[in-house]
Amino acid sequence: MLKRRSLLALLLVSVTPLFAQVLPAAAERTIRATKAEVLSLAVAPKGDRILVGQNKGAELIDLESGKKLLTLPYNEDGSMAAYYCAFNENGEYAVLIGHSGKRVVYSMKDGKPQPSLQQHRWVPDPRAVKAMGLDMGNSTFDRFYQQSELRDGGQMFRAGKNGAVDVIDAEGKTVQTLNFPENKDQHHRTPLLRWQEWLLVGTDDGRVLFYKLP
Repeated sequence: MLKRRSLLALLLVSVTPLFAQVLPAAAERTIRATKAEVLSLAVAPKGDRILVGQNKGAELIDLESGKKLLTLPYNEDGSMAAYYCAFNENGEYAVLIGHSGKRVVYSMKDGKPQPSLQQHRWVPDPRAVKAMGLDMGNSTFDRFYQQSELRDGGQMFRAGKNGAVDVIDAEGKTVQTLNFPENKDQHHRTPLLRWQEWLLVGTDDGRVLFYKLP
């Protein structure tokens, strides 16, 4: 009888699908920007600073100390939201792009907007910006143009309601979901950024969370 039970237990274990947890349940590190919705993220080429695009412009933050270095104002076509941000190749300049596709370049020395885009060939051109979903036809209230998926090897991370993150395996199955009860805006979709061994997630109250990837 004992042997039968042991065999049955072995069979049950062998046929039960076992999903390994991809991400830790809690973030290993948190950086706090101004209390506003985080919409985009970019890490400087040297890995020393992070640019946090929000619904009220953007902030440049020191990665080691978490100290705010600069505030970048953005206000184009009736919106202050920075849905895309990026550094140039040496980290001396950064660009913010809003819902309508308007591009503004800033100096990372003083945070001042640059008068022209002509010398900044690294900035995405209008065609590339439109391919991101950032276009003059967008409403300031719609968020369908937000980038909400990140592929990493055989898995994908997908942003959901209330800033949740679903981890999806190669077969298209959701194997893990990270929820953030602190998020109050059900329409918030977190930006997703892979940097070194980290997955970076943004909340609707200004936090950037670092999850270590396996």
